[in-house]
Amino acid sequence: MDWIPKTRLGQMVLNGEITTMSDALATRLPLREAEIVDILLPDLKDEVIDLNMVQRMTDSGRRVRFAVTCIVGNGDGFIGIGRAKGKEVGPSIKKAIDNAKLNIIEIKRGCGSWECGCGEPHSFPYEVIGRTGSVTVYLKPAPQGIGLAVGDVAKSLLTIAGVKDAWGFARGNTKTKVNYAMATFEALKETARMRVTDEQAEKLHIVSGPVGLSIEETDATNYEQEE
Repeated sequence: MDWIPKTRLGQMVLNGEITTMSDALATRLPLREAEIVDILLPDLKDEVIDLNMVQRMTDSGRRVRFAVTCIVGNGDGFIGIGRAKGKEVGPSIKKAIDNAKLNIIEIKRGCGSWECGCGEPHSFPYEVIGRTGSVTVYLKPAPQGIGLAVGDVAKSLLTIAGVKDAWGFARGNTKTKVNYAMATFEALKETARMRVTDEQAEKLHIVSGPVGLSIEETDATNYEQEE
C-alpha cells in the first residue's frame, strides 16, 4: 500500500505501534486519514443510506449536485457515518464513505434486558437516546431472539454496528432519512460516552468494541430470526 501518513496517528499505525482500531481511538489523537481505518479494519463494509439530487438555478443555468449519506462498519462494534456532496454520484459516494471512516466510533454492547440474562453482548447494556433535528431515537436492550425491532434506517445502522437484538422507536419527522440516521448514530455514541463500573460491566456483560463476530454472521442471524 503506497501510503505516506501525514499525521502522528498515521505514522504510529504504519510503524506498527498501533495494531487495532480500539487502540487508535484510545489515543484520542484526531483521525484524519481514511487509510488508517482501511489498515486496522480491513473487513469494513459500507452502505448508502440516502442519495438525493439537489437542483439549483443560477445565472448560467440549472446546476445539479448529489447529496450522499453513507455508513461503514465491521458488524462487530465499530460504526461510522458520513455525508458528502458533489457533481457526480460515484465520487460523492466515495467521499461520503471516506468521511464515514473519519467519524468511526467504538460502541458498547451487553445484555441489559431483565428478560434475558444470557451473558452475551448481543444487545445494549442500557437505554440510549439520540437527537438530531426534529428526530429523537430511543434504543433499549432486548432479550436474545427478538431481533432488531426498529425502523429500517435504524436497523441498517445497528446491523452494521453489530447489535443483534434491540427495541426502539423514534419521534419526529422520521421520513427525513438523514436526521433519522444521525439521531440513531448519536444514540450509539451514548453507549461509548456513558461510564460504567467494573461491577456494572460484569453484571450486564458489557463489552466495548469487537467480540469476534463478523458482519456475515450478524446478517445470517437476523435472517434466521426473520424466517
